[in-house]
Amino acid sequence: MVIASIDLQGGKVVQLKQGSELMLERDNALSLAEEFDRYGEVAVIDLDAALGTGSNQELIGPLLRKARCRVGGGLRTPERARELVAAGAEKVIVGSRALRKGGEFGVDEEFLARMAGAVGRERLIVAVDARAAPAPAGRGSGAPEGGFAQAASSSGYEIVVDGWKTPTGLDLIETALAVEKFCGEILFTCVDREGTLSGIDLAPVRALRAALSCGITAAGGVSTLEEIEAIAALGCDVQLGMALYTGKISLADCFVRSLNWEKGAAFKPGAAPGAGAAPPLLPLIAQSPDGQVLMTGFAGREAVAETFKRGNLCFYSRTRHTLWMKGEHSGNTLKLLRMRADCDRDALLATVEPAGPVCHTGAFSCFETGRRYTLEFLQAIIAGRFRDPRPGSYTATLDDELVREKVMEEAEELCQAQTRDELVWEAADLLYFATVLLTRAGVSVAEVLNELDRRHKK
Repeated sequence: MVIASIDLQGGKVVQLKQGSELMLERDNALSLAEEFDRYGEVAVIDLDAALGTGSNQELIGPLLRKARCRVGGGLRTPERARELVAAGAEKVIVGSRALRKGGEFGVDEEFLARMAGAVGRERLIVAVDARAAPAPAGRGSGAPEGGFAQAASSSGYEIVVDGWKTPTGLDLIETALAVEKFCGEILFTCVDREGTLSGIDLAPVRALRAALSCGITAAGGVSTLEEIEAIAALGCDVQLGMALYTGKISLADCFVRSLNWEKGAAFKPGAAPGAGAAPPLLPLIAQSPDGQVLMTGFAGREAVAETFKRGNLCFYSRTRHTLWMKGEHSGNTLKLLRMRADCDRDALLATVEPAGPVCHTGAFSCFETGRRYTLEFLQAIIAGRFRDPRPGSYTATLDDELVREKVMEEAEELCQAQTRDELVWEAADLLYFATVLLTRAGVSVAEVLNELDRRHKK
C-alpha cells in the first residue's frame, strides 16, 4: 500500500526537512485527504502534539470523515486512542510515549498492552524512527560504510524521539522486536533521509523485514518509482511526503509500481489470432460504497493508470484484448472512490459509485439482481432528499426539532410493540428517523458502525 502523509502544524499542512526545517506549507488539508484516499490510507500526523507545542485536533475530525486515516502525533493515552478510533481512524500511531519506561528510555510494555487493549492490536502502529548511530569517539574514517558503527548499536541504527531531537540509545531491531507483540504494524522512518529526497536507506528496511512478521511501513527520503518497487518487493508499504508535494512522483504511478505484476503474469490469457499477447493482469473487484460486490474483471498496468486518470473504473477485455472503460457505451460508468490492493498486492478492490445498472442484464450487480437495502443506502437516499427535495417529500420537511420528537416517539412505540410484525414496523420507523437525525447532524452511519465495531473489539 502507498500511504500519503498529511503533517499538521499550526493548522496547516507542512513538510519539514529532518523534522525541523520548514520546506513547504499548504492550507488545503481536506482536499488533499480526499485525493490521497483514492490510493491508500492517509497518515495524519499532528506535529504540534508530538512536539508538545499545541494541537491540531480541530482538523483531525473532518479529515477522518474525508478519508481512511491512520492518526499519530503526541498520542499518549489509551483513552485518546479509543476516541480516535471511535471517530473513524483506521489505525493509531504511537511513538515517543511507548519508548519511555519510568525516567529512562526503554519499551513500556505495560503502556503498549493498554493501548492494544483499547483499540485492538491490529489497529495499533508503533513508530520506530531511527538514524544511523554515530561512530564512537576515535573511530573516525574507520566507521563502516553508511557512517554508523556496529559497536554503537547492534543493527547500526538508533531510535530517536521527541520529534527526532532526542537520541535514546535504543537499537532499531531490538526495539522493533520488543514492540511487535503489541501492534499489527511498525512505522519506520529513516530520519537521516527524511525530507531530503535523497533516497531511502534500504538496509534497515531489509533488516526489519528479515526480523519481523508484522506489517512494516517505510518512510524517509523516498523519491523514485524504483524505490517504491524495491520496498514493495520486500513486502513492505511505503509512506510518502515530500516527493508527492513537490511533484517528483505521483501517487497513481506509485500505486501501479507497488503491485505484484509478476504474479499477474499467471493470469495472462492466450492471445487471439492476429492479436498481441495480453499484458500481466490482476483480478479487479468492484464494490459499492456499502460493500456490495458489483462485478469482477481483470486489469493491467494501463487499465489501473487509466482508472486514476479518468476517475472511472477501467478493465482489460480478455475477449477483445484491449483496454475498456466500464460504461463507455452504455453510460453506466463506475466512478472511482478508492482502490486498494490485497495483502499480497496481486488482487485489487475498487470502491465505486455506479451510474446505473452494472450487469449487462440490467441488474444492479453481476452477483445479485437487486441492491441490498443497507443503512448506508438509506442514508444516501435521505441525504439526496435534503440536497434536492422532491415535491411532497416528507423527509425534506424534517427539521431538527421535529426529527428529535419523532425519534423519541418511535422509540417509545418500539418499546410498547408486542407482536413480531409490530416490532419490525416500529423498528423500521425508529431506524429511519434516527438516520435522518444523524444525516442532519453530518454524522455518517459508518461512524456509528465503527463505534459498535470498536466496542466489540474491546
